[in-house]
Amino acid sequence: MNKNKLFPQINGILHGGDYNAEQWLDRPDILAKDIEMMKEAGMTSATLGVFSWSAYEPVEGEYHFDWLKDVMDNLYNAGIYTVLATPSGGKPAWMAQKYPEIRRVDSYDVREHQGVRENHCMSSPVYREKVANIIRQLHAHVGNHPGLIMWHVSNELGGECYCRLCVKRFQNYLAEKFDHDINKLNKAWWTTFWSHSYNSFSQIEPPYKNGDFSIMGLNLEWKRFTTWNMNDYMKSEITLLRELTPEIPITTNFMQLYDGLDYRPMAKELDVISWDSYPRFHNDYESLADVMGQNTFDHAVMRSMKKDKPFMLMESAPGLVNWHPYNKLKRPGIHKLFSYNAIACGSDTVQYFQWRKGRGSFEQYHGAVVDHLGTNDTRIFKEVAALGAELDGLSEITGTLIRSKVALLFDWDNMWAIDDVKALGQESKKYPETCMSVYKELTKRGVDVDVIASDEPLDDYDVVVAPMLYMLRDGAAESLAAFVKRGGQLLSTYFTGYVDKDQLCILGGFPGNGLADVFGIISEEIDTLYPSDRNSVSFTDGSSCELRDYAEILRVGTADVLGTYDSDFYAGNAAVTVNSYGEGKAYYVAARIDYSKLGEIMEQMMVNAGIAIKDLPDGVQYHCRYADDGTAYGFYLNNTNEPQTISEVHGTDIQTKNIFDGKMELAPFGVSIIKENN
Repeated sequence: MNKNKLFPQINGILHGGDYNAEQWLDRPDILAKDIEMMKEAGMTSATLGVFSWSAYEPVEGEYHFDWLKDVMDNLYNAGIYTVLATPSGGKPAWMAQKYPEIRRVDSYDVREHQGVRENHCMSSPVYREKVANIIRQLHAHVGNHPGLIMWHVSNELGGECYCRLCVKRFQNYLAEKFDHDINKLNKAWWTTFWSHSYNSFSQIEPPYKNGDFSIMGLNLEWKRFTTWNMNDYMKSEITLLRELTPEIPITTNFMQLYDGLDYRPMAKELDVISWDSYPRFHNDYESLADVMGQNTFDHAVMRSMKKDKPFMLMESAPGLVNWHPYNKLKRPGIHKLFSYNAIACGSDTVQYFQWRKGRGSFEQYHGAVVDHLGTNDTRIFKEVAALGAELDGLSEITGTLIRSKVALLFDWDNMWAIDDVKALGQESKKYPETCMSVYKELTKRGVDVDVIASDEPLDDYDVVVAPMLYMLRDGAAESLAAFVKRGGQLLSTYFTGYVDKDQLCILGGFPGNGLADVFGIISEEIDTLYPSDRNSVSFTDGSSCELRDYAEILRVGTADVLGTYDSDFYAGNAAVTVNSYGEGKAYYVAARIDYSKLGEIMEQMMVNAGIAIKDLPDGVQYHCRYADDGTAYGFYLNNTNEPQTISEVHGTDIQTKNIFDGKMELAPFGVSIIKENN
């Protein structure tokens, strides 16, 4: 067994999902039938209690946990384990009425009414006390249950609060950060602009919608504070859970590239990373391969937060969801492909929201394993059951890990800064989409990529790509310079190195903090193109490509020019360069060129670094997970509705036992897991 296996109690890939048993307490026949059908579907876990507070404590101080213990007993007796949530994501109405200070205040400084979910003030001592009490009650009743394998903190933590408590904590947070020196903050935020200087930290307010949102440093620090405050709240739950049950691992479910929180500081507090994946399949704008490629990027972001263990796919829809602009069904075969995509990218679980559709309220039409029909003969149930049977046989890959020599830099606060800056084209910045597109070009070549923050160590990597690294965190430029100097291959793009961590422009030329020497260029101007504008880049190898959106005008120093602009007043000026720096090379792409051409440049970087590249048909993904002993498991996924031929496959399919030493045929939407020959 691999040492990084998440759940030794479970043989194969954990297969489960959210089970809202409290919605069916008046139907014991349905609760009994659920257990039977879960076994038939190959479910090995159920997530309980996500929004059960009003069922646990319908009136303050009156507790009802017998139903929970009964459900956990019945699941465990059927061989199904429990992931137990703390119920803090949905406070009861009696609590909101009796303790109004626990309700959040919005960005117009108005106290919110009770409603929806994740609507509590993170700073409220009253709410923290109530949460601690219900956690202690949970532990007293089921904390030692043999079926409990994980704690799930709250649910999809998010949102922000502008109440007096949070404002005071924000002011204290800023005072600590700026060494209780208000002049230091004024300098960092450039508050002499528009006469916005502060005399004390008590004068600082959050960026209210009807207040001051013109200071870039203020806006950014409010985002950072919200992460800090949410993390502090989350830790209050985690600390108590670890005190009560130190042997039970803890997670919380993240939400893709949710822009309200920087997940990386929060990830450090968790034992396992988990997240909820709901791609928009079969839409009018993207191919299936593009949707899967984006989902792969999201998996890589989550996986890279804890590279030393698998992550968990905590929620997914076996059919449709109810909140997309168009709620389209997954076509036959897509659920299996989607699930294996998560496993290929490092997940050791496939889990759903939800097990059974509810009869009413907001999510009554959200997809589930069991429909309102309530039977086991639906298409979706049969697909889930067939997948469950396969997942049970994948024990040898549980605990295996992805090992990458390529990293892509993505920072939440860089995303916030780019989104907020009054520059470029307001509709065409698209920093996350740019990172995803770059990532897809790398994975088209069969290369697994870690997605990491710009201040993380680069020692394990040979190729680093840093799209639109507008903000340079402390030490980031020095780290990149050292990486190239020791032999690394670095690529960055337009809009790199313009500001420091406080969003003050760096003087002396962009990219700043010494990166101009690393790349051998200085960016003097950046041109924003309208959608109707046309330009292109011609390369020294005779090729050319279109560009769009952005074009920087470079002053070339020590760099070699690989491509020049074809038109406009900067025709003939450098658009793509490479600079030798120490033992490595630094590529600079000054325009938003076609991503396929960018892929060719990155391919050359990988060749320079000695990283193996696979020749894959369009729409086919390859990922590789490694066991403790070095055994490699190659995942091939066909994201097209046509059969595909893969070359240079050497090994044994762990499911079919077919042996390959050359070509392999992959069926439409097919998946193959190859135990590769050494």
